[in-house]
Amino acid sequence: MNLTILHKEVQQFINYNLKSNVTKLILKGSPFDNISIQELANQIVAKQKSEHKLSSWFTCKNIYYPPKISIEQTSSEITANYKSKLVKGNSIIDITGGFGVDCFYFSKYFKEVTHCEINEDLSTIVKHNYQQLKAKNISTFAGDGLEYIRESKENFDCIYIDPSRRNDIKGKVFLLDDCLPNVPENIDFLFSKTNQILIKNSPILDITNTINELKFVKEINIVAAQNEVKELLFLLEKDYIGSIKVKTVNIAKNHIQSFSFDYREEVTSVYSEPLIYLYEPNAAILKSGGFHQVSKQLNIFKLHQHSHLYTLDDLTDFPGRIFKIENVISYNKKKLKNLLQDNKANITIRNFPKTVNQIRKETKIKDGGDSYLFFTTLKSESFIVIFCKKQVNNVSR
Repeated sequence: MNLTILHKEVQQFINYNLKSNVTKLILKGSPFDNISIQELANQIVAKQKSEHKLSSWFTCKNIYYPPKISIEQTSSEITANYKSKLVKGNSIIDITGGFGVDCFYFSKYFKEVTHCEINEDLSTIVKHNYQQLKAKNISTFAGDGLEYIRESKENFDCIYIDPSRRNDIKGKVFLLDDCLPNVPENIDFLFSKTNQILIKNSPILDITNTINELKFVKEINIVAAQNEVKELLFLLEKDYIGSIKVKTVNIAKNHIQSFSFDYREEVTSVYSEPLIYLYEPNAAILKSGGFHQVSKQLNIFKLHQHSHLYTLDDLTDFPGRIFKIENVISYNKKKLKNLLQDNKANITIRNFPKTVNQIRKETKIKDGGDSYLFFTTLKSESFIVIFCKKQVNNVSR
């Protein structure tokens, strides 16, 4: 950690150049002794990436930024705030602390928070930043979080883990067993130190496989922001044997869409041809796999078992996008082009044998405009195109 970066004139330089072209800035070299232009560029780029993702850090004076990859990999404040309310108690330990955003939000609800980070430089940076943010109930430890717990005589009300999703041999991984630390391998030991474990997983992990890898899964939270799934959160409770609750949430600018169901509940959908309105679930629901539960709970018709689109004659509150259907045709390239006035449309594929790029190439339909085309399959296995206009969904569940 180069403390010279925190000098007033250096901080002024960083803030002044937040909108500058960093590549051109690097070519000019550093105007300061003892600070390389690469260090300055990293502070500028990392702070730029924090403006919307980490506004509390961005607006706080004398924040020291780590390499930009730490900013890219850390939780956003939106998701950190959400997960901080999932667990309760007096003490919590984060054994994979990273840039410390999650711990900062846990500190608002827990009396004692311990941040463990194996990268000593990053741990030092996080400790400094907590002081600037006036987070006084967080202690930091530079080292292996599992080893810290092993050597500690303390039990914790909750252990939080964000396993690394990269492996030196396998690259990106899709099983929790391939992540670091290996949670399934250490699960019994971890439950000797707590009754509650919260695990943050990548959206690419398979939910069913992850449940099978773990013990005592009580709740799964699928968190999306602006309709992009950001995190899978698995809440484990020692000796829990009940049903698993799946909670989906899509956090938008002005509202939150939520939908919940029991993971092992066996339900069936009711099917229909397209009616007046088309309903498309948000990304969190699509990740959850709770498609039949949507149909049952919301009393809404599904188009096909694998299409994951719904329809009704009436407007209803729905956790996703709503469209007014204007026309439905069998898939036909020539007829399709004739029905589009400006040859522009937003195209979505749901259970259809061609990709968006293939359709655009065949039909010459350009991207954009106010029209929405859904290429999908009905229960009769016929391929159709649904012409729609977007409907404002004012109510959130």
